[in-house]
Amino acid sequence: ADLIRSTATKQAKMFSVATATLRRTATKSPNAYSFVCRSMSSLPETMKAAVVREVGDAHALKVETDFPTPALESGKVIVKNDFAGINFIDTYHRKGLYARDLPFVGGQEGGGTVAAVSDEAAAEGIKVGDRVAYSVFGSYAEYTSVPAAKLLPVPDGVALDTATACVVQGLTAHYLTSSAHADLIKEGDWCLIHGVGGGTCQWAAQMAKQRGHKVIGTCSKGKEDIAAKLGCDELLVLDEVPGTSYEDYESMDIVSKVMEITDGKGCKSVIDGIGKSTVDISIGCLA
Repeated sequence: ADLIRSTATKQAKMFSVATATLRRTATKSPNAYSFVCRSMSSLPETMKAAVVREVGDAHALKVETDFPTPALESGKVIVKNDFAGINFIDTYHRKGLYARDLPFVGGQEGGGTVAAVSDEAAAEGIKVGDRVAYSVFGSYAEYTSVPAAKLLPVPDGVALDTATACVVQGLTAHYLTSSAHADLIKEGDWCLIHGVGGGTCQWAAQMAKQRGHKVIGTCSKGKEDIAAKLGCDELLVLDEVPGTSYEDYESMDIVSKVMEITDGKGCKSVIDGIGKSTVDISIGCLA
């Protein structure tokens, strides 16, 4: 009992000293005081993260348990991640196709709760505990430093995993279906969307339908079950390239099929995220 009372007394004295120090700080610099209070959360010095120290294949991405937790900087917040989005472009960074300074934490899409807030972010109404999603580098980690301007508040009725998945792929699909076509496609017109079994074009097919467009989608046989649920008016199911899950765009005369479906009119818009295998097909399908 004496030991417990002694320990409690020491802790109380330590708390009093800390409180007095903060009060003196507040007297001299109220802004500094508020910054200290907002950043005095239980952030650890190190964290778990998936790190690339040398570019290469999938083995170059290694999980480390003692990677430094990012420091809170002016105009930013620290997000404690519940989810990290995995996107194809992440492989370009890991391979070195898109150069990055080494070492780096993988990922560029995440979602979670705000764990620490700078003065500038607090002035914009951002609070510790806010549910947010974002797209910045370094999301394959427990904590990520995010500029306040890049935070997307997540409504209570939206799950964090859904919100996280929406950021890169969903926003890409949104601009492809709403503005990239320069309003050349109208309600009731046909559009062709390649690879509707993939992430971005799953969103795009549904968004195009919401805008009143008639959608022809392409997909591989291996993703037909996914693509069939998207509401496409017509679905062209292609064989897969042997040994892969990719569509074989030579396994079907897509241009002829599209012209048959559209009564020879063609499509007012084509969303093509494939490239080399589809560019001539896409041009041939345009109205």
